[in-house]
Amino acid sequence: MKLFLLGVLATVAIIVVGVIVYLRLGLAEVRADLPPSRLESLLMTSAVHASVRRQAPEMPNPVAPTDENLIAGGRLYIGGCAGCHGTPGKPQKEDDDGLFPPAPQLPQVGTEYSEAQVFWVVKHGIRRAGMFANGKWNTDKEIWTMSAYIKRIQSLPARVQEELAKPKSVAPSQ
Repeated sequence: MKLFLLGVLATVAIIVVGVIVYLRLGLAEVRADLPPSRLESLLMTSAVHASVRRQAPEMPNPVAPTDENLIAGGRLYIGGCAGCHGTPGKPQKEDDDGLFPPAPQLPQVGTEYSEAQVFWVVKHGIRRAGMFANGKWNTDKEIWTMSAYIKRIQSLPARVQEELAKPKSVAPSQ
């Protein structure tokens, strides 16, 4: 039994040293113009989802999902998020933006995250994914407003959709 445990420990140690050597020698592909391997995608997607679930405290959104708040959240989303994540009512981007993992096209796929988890991701960003930390520019209230909108992006009330579809009026210059 003692030799068996020693063999298991030696095997684990060899694997760990092998992974470290692989990484330190620069053998891991890091180019952004090549898609990641299936294993890398699976590991990183799982790690991100697990980390968000662990770190985002589950709490109710303090911003009520009224039409006015969803419109405000939609305006914030369209102004700051739609460039990467897609605009409701418009076709999904066909071009590859070079982000790995690709930014989820929220109007088409929605989100499996809770509003609190969306808030956490928007506020803190996701390292090495192109998702920056909006908490540096937006207030918590604005982020909660966007979170309410993003969580409901596939089932928005008709009034919210109509209001957001209107072109923004520009004040005349004097």
